[in-house]
Amino acid sequence: MKPSTPVLHSPRLLDQLRECLRYRHYSLSTEKSYVYWVRFFVRWSARAGGAMRHPRDMGAADVQAFLTMLASERHVSSSTHNQALSALLFLYRDVLNTELPWMQNIQRPQQPKRIPSVLTQAEVGALLAQMQGTEALLARLLYGTGMRLMEGRVDGWWPLAAPLPEGVKQIDPQQSFVR
Repeated sequence: MKPSTPVLHSPRLLDQLRECLRYRHYSLSTEKSYVYWVRFFVRWSARAGGAMRHPRDMGAADVQAFLTMLASERHVSSSTHNQALSALLFLYRDVLNTELPWMQNIQRPQQPKRIPSVLTQAEVGALLAQMQGTEALLARLLYGTGMRLMEGRVDGWWPLAAPLPEGVKQIDPQQSFVR
């Protein structure tokens, strides 16, 4: 049985981070993004001409200032902000094995609520009335049957290459029918 914390062989911080991520079977894309954020954090610590500092020497004020800078100066989205915070949490908890009582108080940004935009029946009718030919047939077919956009391909005409939906053998735009 593996110990809960891997033995880190490299003396370099980013290599230790990679070792720890690989030990825990994180994906390669997660590894790349966490390494990016930790590197950015360390380089950011040298702002205004100072020397770069090891994260072990930085505390809550530095992490909070970094996250504030991301939100206020760089205007990152809440998901990007959460990713940077997760990378720093992983670094402190799992790589540096540091207790983080001060990190419990850091608030994650809230995802904005998205209200889906839905057309009324009258708006859909007006939109379909403006279309002609093959585009009109496919738009009506997609809307009326609930097919996905990828399912509306006709012999290579539709720009998205996908097979016809199951049970549909042919769509003839000239005669306006589906077999």
